Amino acid sequence: MIFAVPDVSRSIGTQVSSRDLRERYAAYRRTQAAGLLRMLPQEAIRPLYRKAREVVGPGDSEDPLSLLVRYCERILPLPPFDVWMHDLDRNPDAHLRDLDGSAAAPTVNAPSTVEVREVSYQGRRWRASLRSFRDQGVWRGFIAFDSERGTGVHRTTEIFCESDLTKLRERFVSFSPATLEAFLRSSLP
Repeated sequence: MIFAVPDVSRSIGTQVSSRDLRERYAAYRRTQAAGLLRMLPQEAIRPLYRKAREVVGPGDSEDPLSLLVRYCERILPLPPFDVWMHDLDRNPDAHLRDLDGSAAAPTVNAPSTVEVREVSYQGRRWRASLRSFRDQGVWRGFIAFDSERGTGVHRTTEIFCESDLTKLRERFVSFSPATLEAFLRSSLP
């Protein structure tokens, strides 16, 4: 769990959990590798697959496309995690657009944290995380609240539905502290 002193200039990389950032980075790498495969002429795929089998080796019942994607992740000059995270901090909207166009976009079972804000309630600091996923062509989301005391996560029902992930984030950011506090109160037992 990550908590920091409230500061609107903080980067998303200091607010989102390491696990969530690692998942987003892995999805970014898969998306870039799959993009390379879509750009290659068909006659280049078989030699690339042969090389992938030599270098990566087939996994247990791994399909050929997964093997190719893993190999392309290795050969593409993709930025390391810390460089990617720095770019995420500097260009969050561009990363949201990439996430929106990704085949590996977050799902209802594995939503992604898009933005984090802090809210105070009854003398305690809480982290309000906008968690979102793509469902039937639209972005849906909810707010997950966790306390610096680690008393568990409380969440709203799905309260966001937008066609564009950037608009969903903007809507969350537009909430006043009083609105976030109201959502927090409604999610507590």
